[in-house]
Amino acid sequence: MDRADNSLLESVDARTRLAGSNRMEILLFSLGTSEIFGINVFKVREVTRTPMITRSPNMPSGVEGLISLRGNVIPVVSLGRVLDLAGTPQGQGGTMMVTEYNKRTLGFLVSDVDRTIRVDWDKVRAPDGLVSSTQSFITAITELPPDSGAGQAGRLVSILDVEQIMASTFGEPPVADVAPVMDDIEHHIFFVDDSAVARKKITEVLDQLGIKHKHALNGLEAWTRLSGMAAHAQQAGGSVADELDIILVDAEMPEMDGYVLTRHIKEDPRFDGIPVVMHSSLSSEANRAMGKSVGVDAYVAKFDAEILADTLRPLLGKAHVRKEQ
Repeated sequence: MDRADNSLLESVDARTRLAGSNRMEILLFSLGTSEIFGINVFKVREVTRTPMITRSPNMPSGVEGLISLRGNVIPVVSLGRVLDLAGTPQGQGGTMMVTEYNKRTLGFLVSDVDRTIRVDWDKVRAPDGLVSSTQSFITAITELPPDSGAGQAGRLVSILDVEQIMASTFGEPPVADVAPVMDDIEHHIFFVDDSAVARKKITEVLDQLGIKHKHALNGLEAWTRLSGMAAHAQQAGGSVADELDIILVDAEMPEMDGYVLTRHIKEDPRFDGIPVVMHSSLSSEANRAMGKSVGVDAYVAKFDAEILADTLRPLLGKAHVRKEQ
């Protein structure tokens, strides 16, 4: 491990507190082109020079081979090849980011790692309208802050959708069969996730459970829609809890993160009695602690269909009892 590189990733406690302030920290890197890319620091375990990689036959496109890291064998992915960037230098990147998310550890080869920046989530937006060969792998964009130096302020940063990269490189794992909820009432869940891959997986699980569902693409959209549902229920003389059993939130999302969204929900008496489940690829204890601090009722690491279903079942059972009272 390179001490200089990993000094970028120190102060985990400070970053945990940062998550609750609707801000995120992004590690900036390049792939040998003029574009600037970023990844949430929470997903990066360490940064190091590219080690010796063992080539293996029949690897998926973009996978350079395998390395042994602290007793574990992990695949190493060339981000430039996966994103199919014109102008990306051939061969291995000079730097490797070791990432950890969705209970998976991967090495990502990049040309160079720059620095970390802190940005407000409300300055992170979906990449709608961008014309780029990499658009399907970009979950959000933001701009370099004013203190970024001459000629740098305002430049666009493309934030990678690591779940989409995983699915594109290794294929989407099948969702395990889960038994439907067997009771005599209709259940409803509202979920929010900015990843298309995650939304698809969540939908498959909820459909198997036999649960009606609605969704939003980011935290701000979710809060706007949830507030509208609550206001409509009040006008009709009822409660939003009569029509909504669980709210399922992602942690990192453009415009408003899941921690701030959860805090809004928990501080609004109109949502009393509706549990909030955080469903995130950020599965560290620090992220679980952050979720607990804002009031989430359960924290589920992506993506295991059976664990998600087993987490939802008892909460749906409580909703059943509540509705019968």
